[in-house]
Amino acid sequence: MRLNQLSLRAAGVIDHIEALSTHDAIAQRLGELGFVPGEPVKVIAFGPLGGDPMAVEIGFTRFALRRSEAHRIVLRDNTAATAPSCAAQPHEQADPAAPSPAASTADSSSHQAPVAGPLA
Repeated sequence: MRLNQLSLRAAGVIDHIEALSTHDAIAQRLGELGFVPGEPVKVIAFGPLGGDPMAVEIGFTRFALRRSEAHRIVLRDNTAATAPSCAAQPHEQADPAAPSPAASTADSSSHQAPVAGPLA
């Protein structure tokens, strides 16, 4: 199944990107944007009358794709019903060396917020 064949709110897992030619710039760009094998993807909207573009979500990032672009994205077999939710992706863990928010509020009266000046 291909991404452009998924229905609204259906999810799948990317198997591969199928290039239409040897130097398919769109297929290459899709990979650079995060459309990579094993990544869950979900259809979140369609254009007017169910047409172009279609909006898809990978993790917390949303993309608008033409159906011709989405056709290049091949999904794993039978993943539309079993794919994990895109929002359920593991989050980056906090840096243990970073100060906690509670530590920075101990004496907020002596600290002033920086003021941004005009852009040059």
